[in-house]
Amino acid sequence: MSSHKTWLVVNSRSGSNDDAGLRALDQSLAAHGLGEERRIEFPADDLPTARELEDGNVSRLIVFTGDGSLNAVIEAASGWDGEILVLPGGTMNLLSVRLHGEEATCEDVLDRIARGAYRAIRPLMACCDAGRAHAGLLVGPGTAWAGVREAMRDFDVASLAQGASDALAETTGGARVRMVDPAIGDQEGYPLIELTPSHRGMQTDGYPLENAGEFLQQSWAVLRRRFREGPHERLGLLDRLVIENCAGEPLNILIDGEPAQLESRAEFTVAECPVDLLATAHGY
Repeated sequence: MSSHKTWLVVNSRSGSNDDAGLRALDQSLAAHGLGEERRIEFPADDLPTARELEDGNVSRLIVFTGDGSLNAVIEAASGWDGEILVLPGGTMNLLSVRLHGEEATCEDVLDRIARGAYRAIRPLMACCDAGRAHAGLLVGPGTAWAGVREAMRDFDVASLAQGASDALAETTGGARVRMVDPAIGDQEGYPLIELTPSHRGMQTDGYPLENAGEFLQQSWAVLRRRFREGPHERLGLLDRLVIENCAGEPLNILIDGEPAQLESRAEFTVAECPVDLLATAHGY
């Protein structure tokens, strides 16, 4: 049995958190001697704060959710001196990929942890006034597709059809965004700029308007992976940049997949994660 006092966070709305997925996780945790003493079912249960984790003498928090919920877990635990083990429990699992590698399954990760083949790190995040992104941050009218993702998650066919139509219109007709400091890339703007944090800074990519129609054929998760492989422009690998809306309107953003809004001109920087995460691969 693990010497760590462990709590587990799951989310029934995340990609792998169905009954079968949770049963498989329980079996794998038990097989590796990593079982938890308490389970938090977010969002029905409140996320544990740093103070609650300290008061409970918890040394390890295992998180089996998607990137958005994971972001909330890390923010709630900010300043805690324990360690967070991220497992691929969502649809995209971008932070899990960053920590454990593209092909790593839950079983792979737990096997490495049980063997001690890991280290605690504090990876860089992409930061702005609206929050911190541990997996990725998207800026521009193309973020309207987040609503389509929610309709797909709820199997709401009517909302999915209407949402796809509205999102396509917003992506193609909405005010574009551009980098102004440094002034790199198309100054006519892009429907979407993506910031991906890494140990080298923020990888910054601009996606031209021609890609917008691809959103109609793919789910948000599948599209996101394929979208990166399609035509785009590498705008830089930076520790700081400023993005503005070409029409002076507020900036619509997604922080680890969750929507937020900034003023028409906003600064983005990097900062260390506020809590230790366990990594079993070299990351990107």
